[in-house]
Order: sequence, then structure tokens, then C-alpha cells
Amino acid sequence: MKIDTLYFGEINIDQEKVITFENGLPGFQDEQEYTLLNLPDNQAFQILQSVHTRELAFVLTVPYFTYQDYEFDLDQGTVSQLEIEKPEDVTVYSIVTLHDSLKNSTLNLQAPVVINVKNNRGKQVVLTDTNYKTKHPLQPESEGQAHASTHAENR
Repeated sequence: MKIDTLYFGEINIDQEKVITFENGLPGFQDEQEYTLLNLPDNQAFQILQSVHTRELAFVLTVPYFTYQDYEFDLDQGTVSQLEIEKPEDVTVYSIVTLHDSLKNSTLNLQAPVVINVKNNRGKQVVLTDTNYKTKHPLQPESEGQAHASTHAENR
């Protein structure tokens, strides 16, 4: 099928590459079909492109590239909705907010995009009761800098 994309113009995708978000994404409930597009020469980022709306595209990354200890539990409703049978069936992404530089860009760890790769069902899960925020640094400070800024904030 042919789609018009924000970053790549008009392209052909296989129908089986369409990911269905039954309830859309927060703020975009009417958009339920997306596809993941790879960026040439950059394996760290992908584009979650609406199949129907050219302008609706999100930059994604796997949060574990930067935050190896990132973890959360999916509620049973989400597991059922996405028909998840085992953890290996799931890929987790974070939406990236790009700013003037990668140093100032952020990841949304509070609302991961969860995709069952076995059946191409997806959902953006909003985590509650968590310390994760919508704007974690894409490039976190080194541990020494983090301790120094935490110490300065506690004065």
C-alpha cells in the first residue's frame, strides 16, 4: 500500500507492517493505523508514521539504549488488549522530543509505546505511580555531573 510520509515522501509499505492502536495515541484517538519506518544510517531512531495522515509522525527510540534499568509492569488490561503471551512478543519504545540539539532532546519514559510484534497491536501506556517523567534527557549527564547537580539542588 502507498502512504505519504512526513520524512520520506510517498512510499510503499506492506499491509502486514501496519500497527493497529485500537484507541489511537493520547491526543490522536482517531488515528489508529501506523507503521514503523527506519531512518537510513541511524539504527537508534525510528519514525512511527500514521498511515492516513502525513503530518502525524513521531520519532521513537528504544529507551534501553540510554536507560538500561528502565522497567515497568503492564496492567492485565493492556496485556489482554495487545494479546501478549510472553515478554519476548513485546517491543518498547519512547517518544523523542527533538530540540535544537540532541543534548537538549528528551524521552518520554512515563508513557512508553508498547507493540506486540507477533500481531502488530500497539498501545501508548501512561504509567502512574512512577518516578518516570515525560521529559528525561536523551543524553543523561554523567554520574559525576548528576551527583553534583543533585547536591547543588539540595542546598
